[in-house]
Amino acid sequence: MTSDNYPVKPSSGRPYWNPYFAGILLGLVLFLAFFITGNGLGASGGLNRMLVYLQALIAPEHVDNTPFLLAMAGGDTNPLLSWIVFMVVGALVGGLVSGWLGGRVKLETNKGPNINNRNRWAFAFIGGALMGYGARLARGCTSGQALSGGATLSLGSWVFMLAVFAGAYLLAYTFRKVWN
Repeated sequence: MTSDNYPVKPSSGRPYWNPYFAGILLGLVLFLAFFITGNGLGASGGLNRMLVYLQALIAPEHVDNTPFLLAMAGGDTNPLLSWIVFMVVGALVGGLVSGWLGGRVKLETNKGPNINNRNRWAFAFIGGALMGYGARLARGCTSGQALSGGATLSLGSWVFMLAVFAGAYLLAYTFRKVWN
């Protein structure tokens, strides 16, 4: 599936899928997630449960004294035995297998010519930490808000996604010289 409107041949590996076809498949996966589990798609809940599991190993008294954490890992409850953890692990493994089959698995740092690797990694870490904090503050990640909330026509999810796109365009415009 190719089109003249977008790049179909990456620098290495097989051609990318048609984005419309991939979008239809993603919609079907989202429908099946709602149909089978009664829940939508998202990542922050699964990653949060993995972190709570590690936190319970290191500081169990903190987990036992924090109601939010206690609900996930208190007593004999194993936070890793949740459907969302399996979904996140499946997405990570599926992405790795897809990249490997497409010939695109390699270690590299994508960056513009005016930034070094160390600064690129620092910006990525800071951005990831801010996104993680924002996901907890918003009680969900952008994928959960956009896909699952948007599919259920949640007004809050639509407003959130419009704000995300507006903020991303503003940030990209502000920092474009760092990348270029």
